[in-house]
Amino acid sequence: MEYNESEFLIETIVPEGELIISRTDLKGVITYANETFAEISGYDADALVGKPHSIVRHPDMPSAVFKELWETIKARKQWSGIVKNLRKDRGFYWVKAIVSGVYKDGVLVEYKSLRTPISHEEKLEAQKLYDKMRTENGEKIRKIIYE
Repeated sequence: MEYNESEFLIETIVPEGELIISRTDLKGVITYANETFAEISGYDADALVGKPHSIVRHPDMPSAVFKELWETIKARKQWSGIVKNLRKDRGFYWVKAIVSGVYKDGVLVEYKSLRTPISHEEKLEAQKLYDKMRTENGEKIRKIIYE
């Protein structure tokens, strides 16, 4: 499926006070998505369940961020960072994510992610950092040219 590049320019703002919640199995497949996650991502909650969480991975996100995330949570630590996510309609939204393991009797059984809104300044700072990271790692970055 092809998309017009301009579709990637439409931002959905996560309202203050909203909490996006999801849980995944150990392979990153969504087992639970709250209604806020569904609404902000543009999917039905039922349509998210059973899909890999990477369904909302925006192409602007450097692979190094997700490498760090997985290394951190596999070490039984909590990961926190700013993430740009992809909506179903190819737009995007920014969040602060906190991801951690869920343990029962000391055994890792699933992962949970809580996401909250961030400021415009945090978005700009993160986008600049992620563009720099992608460039340094040989990953493509999109450039917008105004004529």
